[in-house]
Amino acid sequence: MNKKVIYTFSALPYRQKIPVYGYYFGGKEKTVAVVGSMRGDEYQQMCVCAMLVKRLKALEEQCFIKADSGIVVIPSASQFSMNVGRRFFPVDNTDINRMFPGYNLGETTQRLADSIFSTVKDYQYGIQLASYYLCGDFVPHVRAIESGFQDHSVADDFGLSYMVVRQPQPIDTTTLNYNWQVFNTTAFSVYSGSTSLVDMNQANASVDAIIRFLIKRGVISEEAAVSDGVPTVHVGEGEMKKVQTQNAGLLHKMIKPGDRVNKGQVLGIIIDPYEAEVLEEILSPCDGVLFFSRTAEAIAQHELVFTVREE
Repeated sequence: MNKKVIYTFSALPYRQKIPVYGYYFGGKEKTVAVVGSMRGDEYQQMCVCAMLVKRLKALEEQCFIKADSGIVVIPSASQFSMNVGRRFFPVDNTDINRMFPGYNLGETTQRLADSIFSTVKDYQYGIQLASYYLCGDFVPHVRAIESGFQDHSVADDFGLSYMVVRQPQPIDTTTLNYNWQVFNTTAFSVYSGSTSLVDMNQANASVDAIIRFLIKRGVISEEAAVSDGVPTVHVGEGEMKKVQTQNAGLLHKMIKPGDRVNKGQVLGIIIDPYEAEVLEEILSPCDGVLFFSRTAEAIAQHELVFTVREE
């Protein structure tokens, strides 16, 4: 393993310099790049990458990484945001994952994105440990943007239950995943269930999925034992049934992602914050699996609160 500083936050008042590290394994070929947290609440994503670094270090010591294959892992680019408890970069409230491919003469987040992208853009495969734009929990899955630049069937090698394909919106063109694909990297985002809370079981499952992918892609020897995956169901993001609130109030959820639901089943309730009366029962629109559940104690009217994968 070779640990390198790829960027340093050096102009922070009243604070010491904060480095962003890259961990390199294997040979000189640029085979697989893995990027972790880019937002200040992505503790699960950072944890997955840290555990992956530990696992790859052991596999390298056992000579299980193929001689020519090169792997880089960047566990976190969001240490400054984490230090002050902010999801986005605290100086200007910008989202690092909306700054790619970056600009080396721009603002801090643009320069950071440029340093990260310069490090990872020439790799054959790219894996981002990502979070959703809304705070919430998912069924662990792999996701890609439909850019027209790659074969999504490669995602089956992760052995996760679902592969979700998102049709790109204009804002997606400034994300790491999209720019990876523009520069001919086969790129995927892995969603590890939670975001701001560390779930070690889900983190271990995500590391297993990445190792499984590396074995299937011929980067790591099959001698590296890893649990079997499951068949992957491909689904478009637009096929998910979205459930929105009709009332504002306190949110009480009754089920969790991965639970099977029936049409008309109560997924949660909205409670009046002053009188504790039930203002609304939130019902499942179909039979299926709860795929996403919003994390919120109080929620506004007409907010997305659940998504259900119809089956």
